[in-house]
Amino acid sequence: MTERHLRRRTVEAMTGLSRSTLYALMAKDEFPRPVKLTSRAVAWPESAVADWLAQRSAASNNAR
Repeated sequence: MTERHLRRRTVEAMTGLSRSTLYALMAKDEFPRPVKLTSRAVAWPESAVADWLAQRSAASNNAR
């Protein structure tokens, strides 16, 4: 089965983060970088976003 790739708006909806926050986190290497689909389009592998969310959830649970 092939990996699904998510466009920015879908990633924003999944994470609850704004575009500027996503790119700020990427600049600090705290969020996965997208892959180039074409010369002007990028998308994030769904597994990378899901893994990031799972790590955030686990870190949040461990802090309690």
